[in-house]
Amino acid sequence: MATDRGSDSERNRFSGRAARYARVGTGMSGVAAKMIGARFFGRELQRDEHAGELAAALGNLKGPLMKVAQLLSTIPDALPPEYAAELATLQSDAPPMGWAFVKRRMAAELGAGWQQKFASFEHQPAAAASLGQVHRAVGHDGRQLACKLQYPDMDSAVEADLKQLSWIFSIHRRMSPALDTSQIAQEIGERLREELDYTREARHARLYRSVLSQEPGIVVPEVHSDLSTRRLLTLTWLDGRRLLDFRDHPLEDRNRLAETMFRAWWRPFARVGVIHGDPHLGNYTVHEQDGRPGGINLLDYGCIRIFPPGFIQGVLDLYQGLADDDRDRIVSAYERWGFKGLSNDLIDVLNIWARFIYGPLLDDRVRTIADGTKPGDYGRREAFSVHQALKEKGPVTVPREFVFMDRAAIGLGAVFLHLDAKLNFYELFQSAIDGVDEAGIAGRQKAALAEAGLPEPEWHRAA
Repeated sequence: MATDRGSDSERNRFSGRAARYARVGTGMSGVAAKMIGARFFGRELQRDEHAGELAAALGNLKGPLMKVAQLLSTIPDALPPEYAAELATLQSDAPPMGWAFVKRRMAAELGAGWQQKFASFEHQPAAAASLGQVHRAVGHDGRQLACKLQYPDMDSAVEADLKQLSWIFSIHRRMSPALDTSQIAQEIGERLREELDYTREARHARLYRSVLSQEPGIVVPEVHSDLSTRRLLTLTWLDGRRLLDFRDHPLEDRNRLAETMFRAWWRPFARVGVIHGDPHLGNYTVHEQDGRPGGINLLDYGCIRIFPPGFIQGVLDLYQGLADDDRDRIVSAYERWGFKGLSNDLIDVLNIWARFIYGPLLDDRVRTIADGTKPGDYGRREAFSVHQALKEKGPVTVPREFVFMDRAAIGLGAVFLHLDAKLNFYELFQSAIDGVDEAGIAGRQKAALAEAGLPEPEWHRAA
């Protein structure tokens, strides 16, 4: 990778954090005061109204906290359901950087003569997101390129926003202690900090390019290391149309896309223990052949979660336990994941969510992912049931691995609902896990991470 010039000057600056606190502090202080006051005086908090105020306080703040807010809206019981519904409506796009600013940012990453490294570089961004924006460019070899440039002071913004997140979680724990969210906060913090490092994202892309190289219909872009730094990631540009453009296509086309999405998510998870933790519709496009969908392009690799092989074995054990109604195997899977001190009542609560997630994979027939459910409502009814039961039977601490596992499962299910796909998810899952076991996952994972240049996880070092 090219040298990351000037990177230290932006590493979690106090001035950047202070400005961030000032922008959000007033609104959040008022929200917190209402929550604490209602509890102190024993009043019932009007959650619908209060959730709207929370959304308004966050709505003026673009960037990482918006990304976190939308993530939290998909995690069962991480926040009250009224809050989750409001946060799900927020938009995470930040206003784009102007050309003069882009030139300075690019010079800081690639040096003063950076424009000579490209045959052309478009002034206007092709896309804007929570942490950076993407510009189209052309290399001197004629290849089309996508250059993702990080917004300034994102290190400082992330640290400030994570502190705000910790504050929100601590207040929620006082108001509704059914779920201990401490590990959720730690998990979100680690993953968000990883997303700031585009060098790591480049390695994630290489990992997926290797793991999915034999999967038909799935295209992973190539990394251009000579044009990439910690805050600039240059990939091959992949032409494609939005996934939602195909909602009115024949069922055969929609099923092909859904089946390809299923393989793109489950194969890396089952084979090497990694998932794409943010299956947002904007992270995929569809490449075409003769006007028909040929497959999908995977565009973003910031939010990748690597799991211990034992966790994957727990996923398989829980699946089989639910299929056979084997309670001992179900409990063993939960304990393998890190749940402690589970009572029979808490096991029953966890099974509500497990049967929802695994339901389509256990049902050997052609079906939609959730009959009659709107994409935005997917999982909400079950999450509410879990919330109500935990208030009576809890508290319980959810292991951190579940944050992005559940996020990915809900996001993927919503994609299937948007496409109104009808598939035999049981057969697809059986194909994904055929011949998979913990020892095989461990060996393949270690080799794949080493090939991609990713650091060896602690569980491999311990072995």
